Amino acid sequence: MAVTTLRLSFQKFNNVDIYIQAAEHISVQKPLSDGWLDAPIEYNSTYIRAIEPDYKSRLSPNIIRRTGNIIKRAIITSRAAVINSGIDKPDAIISGTGLGCIENTEYFLDAMVRKGEELLQPAYFMQSTHNSISSAVAIDLQCNGYNSTYSHKAISFESALEDACLQFDGRKIKSALVGGYDEMTPEYFLLLSRIGYWRVDSDDEPLKRGKEAFSGETSVSFMLSSEKNEKTICRTGGVHLLYKPSEESLQLAISDLLSKNGLCINDVDAIFTGISGNSNNDEIYYRFAPILFGEKPLAGYKHVFGESYTAAGLGMYAAATCIRKQRIPQHLLLNGGKEIRNPKTLLLHNHSDGKNHSLILLTI
Repeated sequence: MAVTTLRLSFQKFNNVDIYIQAAEHISVQKPLSDGWLDAPIEYNSTYIRAIEPDYKSRLSPNIIRRTGNIIKRAIITSRAAVINSGIDKPDAIISGTGLGCIENTEYFLDAMVRKGEELLQPAYFMQSTHNSISSAVAIDLQCNGYNSTYSHKAISFESALEDACLQFDGRKIKSALVGGYDEMTPEYFLLLSRIGYWRVDSDDEPLKRGKEAFSGETSVSFMLSSEKNEKTICRTGGVHLLYKPSEESLQLAISDLLSKNGLCINDVDAIFTGISGNSNNDEIYYRFAPILFGEKPLAGYKHVFGESYTAAGLGMYAAATCIRKQRIPQHLLLNGGKEIRNPKTLLLHNHSDGKNHSLILLTI
């Protein structure tokens, strides 16, 4: 008999209210912009890399020369989130990354092979570890507080967010910079292609928009605070992580998450899902959505931002932006319907490999 593990679904999060004060992104859409909400850039290729911002106007020549793209992106989105939040310095920096600085790692290993382990550039080695991203952000912001990195494949971002919730609930911090960062190199894209990661098998799923799954890159930073002010976007109602849940376990976790916030499923305006266009990934959403959410509108974000290990961070950014703009545009809706106006409560459901499921609640 299979054993179902329900992890932290009954942990009482949010004894302290946690608010999103700012959210910034660099992705395959126009960086540091909400332009995708009205006119998303559409792609016909499967391999897409992030659109880089103008580094010269934002970073010193020394940082540009000595750091890889993923670290530069993390620094820029983190700076923007801090500035736009009105908070001088976060009490904690918590990051999630599935692959870390994989491009620097590849550069270093390639040089070892080509140069026979001689004349190697130390910068690539120094920036090849996963936690170098959070460290670089902390140095840039001169933040000496709590600093942690989670690398748990496709639940890396949710694990970082969960840690932030625990830190808030323990009254250890009053603000936190939480981010998700990943890049997609040609070599890693090829490896995923060989196992059918980007394949689309059929066209008859009722929720599918006909978009083929494509790769993406993520740099998304959120400034969270226990104090609400005029810059507040929305409140995070909590995060649940579940391992190999049954249908009953998922229903129980959703009910638990909503009830702790004084809500029920009827109060949810839409469900943001990780539907990507890959039928191997989407089958679970097709199977669970009617049971768990009934006829609630389903929204997606991966057909806009692409797939990556920390794509869930972009999903939370998209949902928070929809609450801030008070509308969910039609191009995000997966099962038809008109644009949704004045959304107040959004629930995010993601899974990876059918094993790790996550639930994130956002509400005003």
